[in-house]
Amino acid sequence: MSAMVDAAFMRKTLTGSSFEMTYGGALSFMRRNYTKDLTNVDIAISGIPFDSAVTYRSGARLGPRAIREASVQVAELLPYPWGFDPFEILSVIDYGDCMLDPHNPMTIKPTIIAHIDNLLNHNVFPLTFGGDHYITYPILCAFAKKYGKGISVIHFDAHCDTWADNNEDSINHGTMFYKAIKNGIVDPQKSVQVGIRTWNDDFMGTNILDAQWVHDNGWQKTLDEIKKTVGNNPTYLTFDIDSLDPAFAPGTGTPVPGGLFTSQVLPIIRNLQDVNIIGADVVEVAPCYDHAEITALAAAHIARDIIALMADKKRVQIHE
Repeated sequence: MSAMVDAAFMRKTLTGSSFEMTYGGALSFMRRNYTKDLTNVDIAISGIPFDSAVTYRSGARLGPRAIREASVQVAELLPYPWGFDPFEILSVIDYGDCMLDPHNPMTIKPTIIAHIDNLLNHNVFPLTFGGDHYITYPILCAFAKKYGKGISVIHFDAHCDTWADNNEDSINHGTMFYKAIKNGIVDPQKSVQVGIRTWNDDFMGTNILDAQWVHDNGWQKTLDEIKKTVGNNPTYLTFDIDSLDPAFAPGTGTPVPGGLFTSQVLPIIRNLQDVNIIGADVVEVAPCYDHAEITALAAAHIARDIIALMADKKRVQIHE
């Protein structure tokens, strides 16, 4: 890695990594180039700083910024346990944040759809930072336009987010998957929710691996069940940080005790090579409730491993 100051603005190419002071420099995610040019881009990281759909504590609008800030530590070394530089294999940029008008709520959904449409129309893999979990619904609406209905979802969360809501225009971070399933965007039989530990009378046919099941059976069996459920169907990965126990992620709006460990979720994500992942998000980081950046750091590691996973998939394809 070459030494460089403010690599996010000064690096001349989209690939490769640069070394700079961990405690200085421009705070793009993992020091990637800040750019709106999507030419030859494989993955675009972007933030959607929206939290007006929360049902309890707000603050996730500052999540994208916090994840970027925590990522400087993650960018110091080659990722473990991968041992290679994913940015030598994939061109990854920081696309910045989606510009929203929070004072005009009815514009939020179409604005997010247009934001993701633009990335997908350039054949770019969107890796999105929330913001609250509502943002996943318009993201899935955009994906359905490209991939058709019946998408699979791997959903890490303390909450199933399938509470009934028959108002298509309502903005609620607990009803997105009710709408996505009801509208046929998501196929519940080919989708799995991991880490659930709040009750709902209707899980709408999704496959539930609740937190206690994961604790009892371990990450390997959890991984096996995930793969068996989604098969080769186009699959969107959505990670609500509150799927982690509050001991590992206190900085979130609706924490629930009894949750997953980072040591459980990271090996699951790292071993999804066989899954047809078409996009991903990490949501609900609320830094105002965080301690010593541990929630933001967990989110940054999860996002880093998603990038490394996609790079590893491409590396395998190149050598086949």
